[in-house]
Amino acid sequence: MDTDDNIHDNIKTVSSWLIVAICFFLTPVAIAAVSSLVKKDNVAPIFVINLLVSDVIQLCGMIILRTGQGTVFITGDCMYTFGLSASVGFMLCIALERYLVIVWPLWYRTRQQVKMLLLLCAAVWTLALVLVFVFYWNVYVWAGLYHTIFGVLLLLPFPLLVFFLVGTLRALSASISVRAEEKRRIVGLLVLVLLIYTLLFLPRIILFLVDPHDYKLNVLAILFNNLNPIADLFMYIFLRKGAVNHVCFCLCCCKKNRTSHQSSSGLNDCDTVTSL
Repeated sequence: MDTDDNIHDNIKTVSSWLIVAICFFLTPVAIAAVSSLVKKDNVAPIFVINLLVSDVIQLCGMIILRTGQGTVFITGDCMYTFGLSASVGFMLCIALERYLVIVWPLWYRTRQQVKMLLLLCAAVWTLALVLVFVFYWNVYVWAGLYHTIFGVLLLLPFPLLVFFLVGTLRALSASISVRAEEKRRIVGLLVLVLLIYTLLFLPRIILFLVDPHDYKLNVLAILFNNLNPIADLFMYIFLRKGAVNHVCFCLCCCKKNRTSHQSSSGLNDCDTVTSL
């Protein structure tokens, strides 16, 4: 391995341990906080809780990948792939649930049952497990195809996420019964899910399909992928009532302070020129 590869490997190792250290402290706190938001008429947090659990599995896989060898390394790789696949599935479930709340509200209220949602969660976990078996079966049987198959399967949610966001925006623009804060929370959560998928997942998926053997691009794509557990923590903001308004208020205060500071600096400069 040349010097550049050593540098890239060190960057990947340091970033992985840093992400693991941060997320192993914050993710359990986020799971407990989101669990307190689960209500009979608000079941979206169930999907977020499962998403955070999939992040924990990814973190465990990252630890094993950094420390294990041989069979242990393969186990860690399977865990990471399993958590990654489940994470994509639950992101799709979150977007679908928010879409149904706005576009098909009556159908959603009559069909919404905790048992049905739990069955959907079980289906996502099962499909993720099947995907892992398919992935590693292709590694040993059709070594040249497994990257393409895995990339195509993970790419399928992308058009659906875009469809859910666009459909929700259209429905919200014509809706007068949904409060402004609720609109911001729903749109914010959908935008966050799409951004996480596009920025952190899509680069590696494209790499799977285009050039899976480029080491430098793989390191960069894996680094983006590993940031996923940190990005998922921000979903709590768009689930808790009042949290979005509080964030907007803080941002407005910062902007006002910066503007007033610039204005005062401009007045002081004018005074200085006048005195000269």
